[in-house]
Amino acid sequence: MDSKNTDLVSLFEKSLQGIADTKLDETGIVIRVGDGICRIHGLRNAMFGELIEFEGGNSGIIFDLGRDSVAVFLLYNTIAVAELEVAKRTGSVFKVPVSNEMLGRVLNALCEPIDALGPIKATKKRAVEQVVPQIIERSPIDESLETGLIAIDALVPIGRGQRELIIGNRNTGKSAIAIDTILHQKGKNVLCVYVSIGQRQANLARIVRLLAENNALEYTTIISADAGEAVLNQYLAPYSACTLAEFYCDQGRDVLIVYDDLSNHAIAFREMSLLLRRASGREAYPGDVFYLHSRLLERAGKFVRGGSITALPIVQIQSDDITAYIPTNLISITDGQIFLDTKLFNRGQLPAVNVGLSVSRVGGAAQTKAIKKMTQALRLELAQYNDLLDFVQFGTELDEISQKSLARGARIMEILKQKQYVTYSFTEQALMLFLVKEDFLDDIEVGYVSEFSTQFVSYIKSVYRDIYDDIHKTQDISDQVTKRLITIAEEFSKLFVAQNPQKG
Repeated sequence: MDSKNTDLVSLFEKSLQGIADTKLDETGIVIRVGDGICRIHGLRNAMFGELIEFEGGNSGIIFDLGRDSVAVFLLYNTIAVAELEVAKRTGSVFKVPVSNEMLGRVLNALCEPIDALGPIKATKKRAVEQVVPQIIERSPIDESLETGLIAIDALVPIGRGQRELIIGNRNTGKSAIAIDTILHQKGKNVLCVYVSIGQRQANLARIVRLLAENNALEYTTIISADAGEAVLNQYLAPYSACTLAEFYCDQGRDVLIVYDDLSNHAIAFREMSLLLRRASGREAYPGDVFYLHSRLLERAGKFVRGGSITALPIVQIQSDDITAYIPTNLISITDGQIFLDTKLFNRGQLPAVNVGLSVSRVGGAAQTKAIKKMTQALRLELAQYNDLLDFVQFGTELDEISQKSLARGARIMEILKQKQYVTYSFTEQALMLFLVKEDFLDDIEVGYVSEFSTQFVSYIKSVYRDIYDDIHKTQDISDQVTKRLITIAEEFSKLFVAQNPQKG
C-alpha cells in the first residue's frame, strides 16, 4: 500500500488564496525580565531599534538581536512586565511627537508633558535617530551667537551652528553659563532646548522657575530624564531633544540646544551595555561610546536650507583632568571647548573661564568687527599676566614694566567678571573692552573697575545714544567713532575720579 505524504504548509497556502490580505501581528513571549531589560523569544523578524509593545501596557526598544531572542529595554519603570507576557512588534522604530506647542513646556524623554499644563496637540512624529546632514547640506558659520558673557563672547566666541563643549569640575558654573546664554537669547529670534540628563528634580524645578521669572520659558523647551527614571529614558533624552530641535530648525529658525550633561548620558549607556553583557573597554565603557555622542553632536550645524542648531554639550570632569575617556572623546568631536577652572572659581573669578585652555575653532569667523577690534591683543595680555602671577608667587621682584603688566592684567580680569543672570549685548561689551584697549582703566582702582565700566556704558546710552546705535547697527567701531569715544572717556574719567577720589 502506497503512503502519500502531504505538505501541510502547501495546503494552508492554498486555503488562504483568495482571502484579502490581512496584516498579521508578530508576537513573542517574555522569557526573562529584570533591571529594566527583558528578553523576548519569538520575534524572528524584529529590527534593531524597533518599538515593542507589551500586553500589560509597557513599551520598549530593541537593543540586541540574538539568535533565539531579542533584548528590549523598557520605557516605563512604573509598569510591570512579567515573564510569559506577550510582546508585539510595531514594525516601526521609536518616534516622538513634535509640535510648536512644545515651546514653554517641560517634557520627558518621550516628549510627553510633565508640567501639569495639559496635553499637547502634535500631529507629527519623528524618529529619534536621524541621518547626519552631509557637508553639501551645510553652510559656513558666519553669524555670532551671543552668550552675553564678556569672557566668552570676547575670547571664546560661539557662532550659530557651532558645537562648543563646556567642561569643568563639579560646581564650577557649567550649567550657569548655559542658563545665562538661554536668558540672553530673549528677543534674538533663537529658540532654545534644554536637556536635563540624570539630574535631581530640585535642580530642574529651580531652572524652570528661573526661566519663567525672566520670561525665557516662552521660547524654550525643557526635556528632562531625571536620575530616578528608567536608564533608557536617560539614554533617549538628548536624541529626542535633538529631534525636536531639528523640527524647529526645518522651519528656518535658529535653535540653541544645551545637553546637561553628557557625562550622565555616557554612564547610562555604559549601564545599558553592561546589562547586555557587551565587552567593555576603557573605564568600562563599550567600544562604540564615541559613536554615541558623535552621531548626536554631528546633527548640529548651520544649513543651506535655512536655520541652524547650536549645541552646547556639558561634561563634568574630576580634579581638572581633561584626559579622561569621555571628555577627550567630546573634545575631538566638538568645535572647541570652554574650560572652567576650579582655582579661578575659588578666587571669585566668575565665570571661571580659563582662557589658556579654552578655544573656539570657528566662532572667530562669526565674531562682530567691534569685538574683534577691541580684543586683538587681549588673549596675549592675559597669558603674560598669568605668567607673571607665577613669578609673584615665588616672591620674585618685578621691574616697572612687569608691574604695569601685572596691574593691567588684574584690571582685565576684573572687567571679565560678571554676576550670574546679568548679561551684556555685544555693543555694551565693545564699549567696556574699549576702555581696556585705550588704557582708561589704568588709573582706576581694581575694585571699582566694574562700576566704572558699567557707568560709562550707561553714560553713552543715555547721553550719546547716536554712538551706541551706530555701533549696534554697523557692528563696528569706526575710526571717527573711536576718536569721539576717546574724548568722551577722558571727560568721563575726570568726572568719575572727581566725584569719587578714593576710586581713582
